[in-house]
Formats: sequence, structure tokens, C-alpha cells
Amino acid sequence: MPAIARAKILEKFRAMIAAGQPIVGGGAGTGLSAKAEEAGGIDLIIIYNSGRYRMAGRGSAAGLLAYGNANEIVKEMAFEVLPVVKQTPVLAGVNGTDPFVVIPRFLRELKEMGFSGVQNFPTIGLFDGNMRQSFEETGMGYGLEVDMIAEAHRQDLLTTPYVFNPDEARAMTSVGADIVVAHMGVTTGGSIGATSAKSLDDCVNEIDAIAEAARSVRKDVILLCHGGPISMPDDARYVLARCKGLHGFYGASSMERLPAETAIARQTADFKAIELAGNARS
Repeated sequence: MPAIARAKILEKFRAMIAAGQPIVGGGAGTGLSAKAEEAGGIDLIIIYNSGRYRMAGRGSAAGLLAYGNANEIVKEMAFEVLPVVKQTPVLAGVNGTDPFVVIPRFLRELKEMGFSGVQNFPTIGLFDGNMRQSFEETGMGYGLEVDMIAEAHRQDLLTTPYVFNPDEARAMTSVGADIVVAHMGVTTGGSIGATSAKSLDDCVNEIDAIAEAARSVRKDVILLCHGGPISMPDDARYVLARCKGLHGFYGASSMERLPAETAIARQTADFKAIELAGNARS
């Protein structure tokens, strides 16, 4: 499927917002995940290296470590996902801090492949403390992700960056981010999800601060939430009902890993509950 024009995507999303409909995006680590998400009516599909890891039974945080070349993995995944998606915009997770990638050229390549937009993942935003300080001090900071989003905007790609605080929200919005995604941390739940997270009410306060910061730069920026304890539809419903001007939800583990874990376990248990007929026991 060819890339969908940024203007067309935004026109649809603004009509949805006016009609009171949430924008829902989801990560796809496999072609089957993408097909199922599209069948469910998803508005955006995003593929990045963590999708491959989580659907291989590893935690999504694996995408932050040196287990593979994140930008090359996204290109590999494209050949699995893009051919099976019929009408939904597909976005690529781009490692903007990769020093061995010429970002303008790489973004043009992604657009030619059929990607309609980009997101900053893997992201330095998920690191804090001494490690985050080291990245920032040695030329591998979050600012490079802002630069990547700025270049994607210049190339008229849809941009949906992850932000983790109000300062990052202002920075991303100032370079043209179309959709700012307030990231609340690694998703909890399931067999390989995080076990520690902030509360949903904590998320509401943080998302409101991020939204206010983004809108201080541009009033028409679209806001989504993601991650942490916002892992199930009821969690998203709770947050959307309480945040000021939040337009939807983006799920990754919550959109493919958690449903797969639950459904496969239940289906297997149902098969195991079958009893052999009497004539099969002798």
C-alpha cells in the first residue's frame, strides 16, 4: 500500500475529534497483528523493533537495548506488515539517535516504502538518572529525536512523537509534531509486562501537564496517551474521561501482546478441558 498523504490523515482525525470519536493507534509486531487491528477499525498502525521482541515473548523494553539494529528491523518488518494493510496509515518507529543513519535519506526511503509517518522509537525518553545524563552529555540525547521529527515534518510525513514531560512536549510541538503521545512508561500486565507503574490518577495529572505544554505552542496539536497502567480499554476510558482535551489512545503491548496472551491461553485451556469419549479410553 502506498503512503497516505499527511493532510488526508489529519483531515480524517480532525473530523473524528469534532464528532467525539477517539483516535486509536496500535503497534504491530507481526503481519497478523496488523491485519487483526485493521479488522477492528484501528486508525493508525505503528511498527518498531519492540513489536518484534514482545511478540517473541520478550518485554518491550528489549527494544531499548543492543539486541539488533532498530532502524533495519523496522525495514525488515515493513515487508511483513505493509503488504497486508489495505487502508490504514502505517508509521515507522525511527531511532533518531542512530549515528550511522543519514536521517533525511532514511526518511525518504521509508516514505517510498509506503510508510505514512514516523514515531521516535527507540527513545532516550525512557531512560532516566545517570544513564539519561550520560546520553545527553555525549551527543546521543533526546534533541536528536526532536531533529528527526522536524525533518519528517519537512518531508510532509505524519509525526506522532512520544514525549515524557512538558518540556519535551513543547520541543516536539514547536518543530511541527502533528500528534503528541504522552508516554506513561512501559505497559504493565501480562506475563512479560512491567510490574511497577504510576496510578491512573497520576497519569491524568501528567498527561494534563503535557497537553497544556503542547497547546501553549500550537492549539491544534492532537494528544494521545500511551503506556504504564493504561493497558486495557477501561483504563483508557478512565483517563480519557478525566483529561482535558485528550483525543485518544495509542497501544502497543495492550493492543497485541496482552490480547494474544489471553486468547491463546484461554483457547488452549478450552481444548484441554475436552474429555475423551468412553470408547477412546480402552
